[in-house]
Amino acid sequence: MASARNEQDFATLRVVLAAFPDGASLEQIAAEARLPVSERTLIRRLADMVGLKTITKSGQSRAARYTFVGGAARPILPPAVQTDLFVPVSKSSAKIQVYLRKPPEARKIVGYERAFLDGYRPNQASYLSKAEKAHLADIGKPSIAAQNAGTYAKNILSRLLIDLSWNSSRLEGNTYSLLDTKRLVEFGEEAEGKDRREAQMILNHKAAIEFLVQSADDIGFNRLTVPNLHALLADGLLEDPDSPGRLRTILVGIDGSPYHPPGVPQLIEECFDQMLTTAAAITDPFEQALFVMAQLPYLQPFDDVNKRVSRLAANIPLIKRNLCPLSFIDVPKETYTQAMLGVYELNDISLIKDVFIWAYERSASRYAAVRQQIGEPDLFRLRHRTALREVISEVLRTPMDRKAAFAYLATWAEDHLPEADRSPFRELAEAELMALHEGNFARYQVRPAEFYAWRVVWSKPPAAPAKAPAPRPVKKKR
Repeated sequence: MASARNEQDFATLRVVLAAFPDGASLEQIAAEARLPVSERTLIRRLADMVGLKTITKSGQSRAARYTFVGGAARPILPPAVQTDLFVPVSKSSAKIQVYLRKPPEARKIVGYERAFLDGYRPNQASYLSKAEKAHLADIGKPSIAAQNAGTYAKNILSRLLIDLSWNSSRLEGNTYSLLDTKRLVEFGEEAEGKDRREAQMILNHKAAIEFLVQSADDIGFNRLTVPNLHALLADGLLEDPDSPGRLRTILVGIDGSPYHPPGVPQLIEECFDQMLTTAAAITDPFEQALFVMAQLPYLQPFDDVNKRVSRLAANIPLIKRNLCPLSFIDVPKETYTQAMLGVYELNDISLIKDVFIWAYERSASRYAAVRQQIGEPDLFRLRHRTALREVISEVLRTPMDRKAAFAYLATWAEDHLPEADRSPFRELAEAELMALHEGNFARYQVRPAEFYAWRVVWSKPPAAPAKAPAPRPVKKKR
């Protein structure tokens, strides 16, 4: 097995060589790769890659040329040199990465090209090939019977809230760890020594994900869903308190890029509506997801938080069709940033497509394992999930002790459910209350303080029955 240092060098060399379809000399490779190794070590790295059949070598000594073994649309490294944090890229993606090695001031200054949006015809043009769509559909469709929109996401919601909140925030530079995020999402506990804005960013993700999952029947690429998604994600994070959910009317720039987004409000509004209409017309859910991931940040329709909106909006068609959600597990921040810069500066979706496919493969693997752990969904529970959440939330917020809670459940079931469902519903709700603990109460949308107050009431032993008065002694007649 190659060492971590070797793997990093192999990854860099592969990207460099992919940009030289006719092969590269040792000098060209050294100049582009800029590895912190000697020439002898570089030659040894290349020889190892030849042995692994990742590249080929022709000629000898200084005349030698090294060529990347391409062919496939998304070539990958052999398992011996593949790492979790390396996204396999195509030759066109490698060219984007090579271009972006130039400092921003050495790259071409560009503005918004409306032709990039105008030229896309839904269900005629396509970012994904038929084979790629088929592959994604194969790994993304869980083996469950047809159910209501959002059922699959609800079934893994507790895991999705943590995964997607953490990974999407991490891609924005958030420094919370996965464990910190878990404690914040489940218990509302902020990590010590962290900026409160980081906690706000994660909690905003949690609220936005819950909005998408709980409103799966109603969400879509429209003027209601996407602005509201932005409002949830931007809550408390923007200087102008009126800007969440509102289209941009100010000029903005992109850090580290010579790309200038459009600045005319009328153009922003026109292109925003056109982008939503186009996305809604696309029939393939994976094509919809990738289209929005590329086009929405390119337009920058909001003052800020655009990439976050695009990552969660990419999940809209996946949630609605009960496909595996996309949570960006392990996506390297640098590679994702390069992918977006490729769209901004070159109107090239090659790298963002590679990131999207790789990220979806990892998400599908993760949630397939999660489903094996949690088993098939309880259909009775699914049918009454909204009612169950409402009654348990009421018990927790009131708060009710055991006697009051069981009486409330009986009365509620009598008033709201058909006779056949009353007893099973009461048993399910009572079992849920008995099983509540610090690690699972958040799904009922109560605050930690409310949960702890309820637990005190719930844990009190029932009052002992009053003792009957002792019988008065009877005087015997003499």
